[in-house]
Order: sequence, then structure tokens, then C-alpha cells
Amino acid sequence: MKKPVLTIVVPCYNEEEVFLETAKQLTAVLEDLLDEHLIAAESKILFVDDGSRDRTWSLIEKESETNPFVTGLKLSRNFGHQKALLAGLETAKNYSDCVISIDADLQDDVSVIREFVVKYWEGFDIVYGVRRSRKTDTFFKRATAQGFYRFMRKMGIHLVYNHADFRLMSKRALEELSRYSEANVFLRGIVPLLGFRSTEVLYDRKGRFAGESKYPLKKMLAFAFDGMTSFSVAPIRFITFIGFLSFLLSSAAGIYALIVKLLGHAESGWTSLMISIWFIGGLLLMSIGLIGEYIGKIYQEVKRRPRFTIEENLYSRQMEHELSLPSFHEKERVKS
Repeated sequence: MKKPVLTIVVPCYNEEEVFLETAKQLTAVLEDLLDEHLIAAESKILFVDDGSRDRTWSLIEKESETNPFVTGLKLSRNFGHQKALLAGLETAKNYSDCVISIDADLQDDVSVIREFVVKYWEGFDIVYGVRRSRKTDTFFKRATAQGFYRFMRKMGIHLVYNHADFRLMSKRALEELSRYSEANVFLRGIVPLLGFRSTEVLYDRKGRFAGESKYPLKKMLAFAFDGMTSFSVAPIRFITFIGFLSFLLSSAAGIYALIVKLLGHAESGWTSLMISIWFIGGLLLMSIGLIGEYIGKIYQEVKRRPRFTIEENLYSRQMEHELSLPSFHEKERVKS
């Protein structure tokens, strides 16, 4: 079997504090895989700069001049983590046999990348990196994360439990992924839909090497809500159920009020009236807002705007050059 070209895609947003260490550790991983003859010499680490405001891109350019494994892709502005990751995957699939995605913060264990590649050799098209436990999380984060997975499952959305975006995908899986052209990208939900042969690799998540998390609570909630509304109409059905239930309750209350009126025991009830008005009013506003969220997603989809814009592509230039010439690493091995 021909040795596969592996590309490790790393989305970056203001990662200057951790970039050099990330490049160092991932380079060591590729060198070990190359020594074991598990990957081809043209394998790369593709850093995708998602409109960083710090020196991330200049560091990528500088490192690519001295490190043959490191290359980069620069987006014209900040498009968000999922779209930056997608930009890297779609670019890498043109030159790679398999692609691994990993965040730049080094919380995912880079040592299990070897297990990913071994699973690929065994014939798996998708390999999920799954956290063995959430011991390093705070109680709040652990509880909300577990609640998120349970809730998504009840909504009918199949997600791999305790899996984020640390995964390997084969070329044919990436080709199939490229057919999913929606503007509202939620890769954790899309990838399981592909249906190719998959497996899981367990690992222990580490603390962030440096810098700050790019996913505060507000962004995490927005991400979860986007995922829910992108893959399920269950919330709208739930609102329909609540509306039907409210109709039954109000009908029962109306019948009761009519009977009381006919019996001559009617009394004015300002409190109950105000509570009913506020309750129904709040329910209506919430329902309109939820339906509006779905309409907004439809509005984004029908415009068919590009999901990202690439400003500079070092990766394609380097790969086209290397694939047209004898490999640098092979020539070095012949010399030695």
C-alpha cells in the first residue's frame, strides 16, 4: 500500500503565544511517523490563520521558510472556527490522502495522532478523538457539556460523545463532506452523517499550553444553539406542542368560566388575568423568535455566499512544487 500523504489542519486565531510550541510538537509527530514509514514525505502541517489580529500569520510565514513540514493558509478576515477549519479541510483534500484536524492550543493529545494513522491503515475513513474523561473541566463546564450532548441526542441529532474537532478523515470522506454546502457549518453533526467506516481513539485532554480560550460561555451557547437549529426541527415542534397544550388549557378555563358565569358566581380576577396575558405574551414572543431563527438560517442559505475567502495560500504552492519533484526527504535519505 502506498504511503499516505497526511496533512494536519490547525485553525488559528490570535495564537502567537502557543504557535511555536504547537509547530514544534506536531513536527516531532510527523518526523516519527515518517521514520516508521507510516506517512509520505510530502505530509504537512497546515496552519489556517482565521483573521488573527496578532503576529500569528507572520510567525507561520517565518516558520514555513525553515521548517519543511509547516505551511499556511490565510483567510481575509475572521470567519469563525468552523469555517476556518472547513477552509483547511477543503484545501488539504486536493493534495492529501488523509487529513487530521486539531486545535492550536495543545489541549488535544498530539501523541495519539499515531493511533489515528494506524487506524487509517486498518481501513477506517473517519477516526474520532474522544476524551476519556472530563476531570480537568470545572464542575460547571462538565455539567453543561454533558447536558449539551444529552439534549442534542433527545433532539434527534447524533453526535459522538465527548468528541470535539480532533479527528482524522480520509480523502473520500472529505470529498463527500465537500458536498454539504450549507452556510451554517456544524462539523460535529455533519461528519457522523457521512456514514463511512469509523472508529474512536480515547485520550486525556490537557490544560491549555498558553493564551486564553477562544470559546467563552457566550460563544459556547451560541455554538450549541447553532448546532441544534441547523440539524433539527424539534424546537419548532416543541413550540407547536406547547401551543396545542395552551389551547387545551385555555379551552378548559373558558368552559369553567362560562359555567361559573351561568351559575352566577363570577368574580373579577385581575391577578389571574395579568398572569395569563404575560404568560401568553412571553410564549408568543419566544415562539416568534425561534421561528425567526430558522427563517434567518434559510435567508443565509439561499444567498449562497462563499463560506470563507482565502487571501494567501502557501500550502497549494508548496504542495504543487513538491509533488512535481523528487521529495526533499527522500533525497536526504539517499544522501545518508
